Order: sequence, then structure tokens, then C-alpha cells
Amino acid sequence: MTEELDLSGQDSDAGSEEVVLTPAELIDRLEQAWMNEKFAPELLENKSEIVECVMEQLQHMEENLRRAKKGDLKVSIHQMEMERIRFVLSSYLRCRLMKIEKFFPHVLEKEKTRRDGEPSSLSPEEFAFAREYMVNTETYLKNVALKHMPPNLQKVDLLRAVPKPDLDSYVFLRVKERQENILVEPETDEQRDYVIDLEEGSQHLIRYKTIAPLVASGAVQLI
Repeated sequence: MTEELDLSGQDSDAGSEEVVLTPAELIDRLEQAWMNEKFAPELLENKSEIVECVMEQLQHMEENLRRAKKGDLKVSIHQMEMERIRFVLSSYLRCRLMKIEKFFPHVLEKEKTRRDGEPSSLSPEEFAFAREYMVNTETYLKNVALKHMPPNLQKVDLLRAVPKPDLDSYVFLRVKERQENILVEPETDEQRDYVIDLEEGSQHLIRYKTIAPLVASGAVQLI
């Protein structure tokens, strides 16, 4: 199971960017996406191409196991690795669905205002789920509460009613690529903005909003 896999990017304007990964590199990409999604306060860019490739790889591993000799120690080891990969994949997708349910108006609004060429936070399946969840929530509120209220109170602005992701929350991170001149906002009104450098391999506790672009670019890893 050392064959290489094609991972196509989603850059439709500049042409499809193709990256060749080994299975080990693919799983590493999945684990990075999982950790970032788990610790980021907002819904991150969807990694549907990684998810699809991992599912294909799991199917290929299952086919290899069916052809392997029964009782071989390698079979048990590969089965354990497959279960580990399935756990990471399921946890990653479950984490994203929980964020969609928690922040669905803001997720859909961000998708609505997304500029051409800007990566989407939602896969097509996640977008359909978010739309359906919003429709069901509005229908439930109307049937249970709003229709029993005065006419001037029968509308609810979900963007205002549902809390936004807290981008000011603090996160732990590990620096993968050295970064210079990172602007850090002050904690209090008495303090001033200041600039820091992030050395490769260093770990920090910092406000998410400050390093959100670095998470998106892969320069830092949330831990």
C-alpha cells in the first residue's frame, strides 16, 4: 500500500492543481484537518477532496485485506489502522456537522457573501444540510411559538438570535513555517498593538483571530 494518490485542488479559475500524495501523506493531511477543525472556533474550509481520497484508500485497503492470508499478523495490524483512520474521519465530519448546527445562519451567510475564487467552507452535501436545517428550524419556531405571538413579533432574525463563532477565543498552536511581523491586538485599552515573530517548531497560546489566516494557509497547526 505504497501507491501514490492524486489530490486535485478546487481552484477552478486558475485550473485544477494536482498534488500527488502517498497514503501516509494523505492520512497526515486528514489528521491535520481534523485537529484544526476540532480546535478552531469557526467552521474551516471544507476538505472534501481529502475526505474522498481517504474513503477511496480505505476501500482499497479493504480489498487488499480480503486477498491477504487469514491469520497473518499484518492483517490484524492493517485492520487496526483502518479503524483508527475511520475514527479520525468520522470525528472530523461529526465536528463539522456540529458547527454547522451551532452556527448555521452565519455559515450560510458567509457562503452567500463568498467572493468568486474564494474557498468554500461547505461541501455541496454540507450546504444542503445547512439549508435544510435552517428551513426546519424556522418551521419549528413558527409552528411552536411565533404563530401564537402578536403579528409584529412573528418574525425572528436568526443572524441576530444565533451567537456567532467566538473568534476572540484563545487557541494553542504549533508553528510549521516561520512567520514574521504578526500583528497582535492589545488585551486592554491601555496596551498597544505589537508585532511578534513565530519561529518554526515553537508553540504558542494566542487569540484565534490573529492567526486564522495562518491556519487556513497551513503555516500553523492547532493543537
